[in-house]
Amino acid sequence: MILSRVMKLASKRAVVVFTLSSCTMSHTVTQLMADLGVNPLVHELDSDPSGKELERALLKMLGGRRLSAVPAVFIGGKLIGGSDRVMSLHLAGQLMPLLRTAAALWV
Repeated sequence: MILSRVMKLASKRAVVVFTLSSCTMSHTVTQLMADLGVNPLVHELDSDPSGKELERALLKMLGGRRLSAVPAVFIGGKLIGGSDRVMSLHLAGQLMPLLRTAAALWV
């Protein structure tokens, strides 16, 4: 099942970001993670033969109310959300504790 594949991919590293190579917000989120000292696993859906299926599954997991399923950010194997959620957590000072708990930081 495609949802189990999403979850399997999402658990491969402390931070996993599902992206499309042409998505500027995906680039922004991955750059933020790099700036914070996180080395996320970036899974580009447009490079995956079943990328469209994965994208539909992610959109469903995100509640289906978004225009795009990417970026979809998982921390510690748990879906955090898209760029808006990640940025909100960061601005509220809540992203770093999540990253520390998931052992995503080397600091």
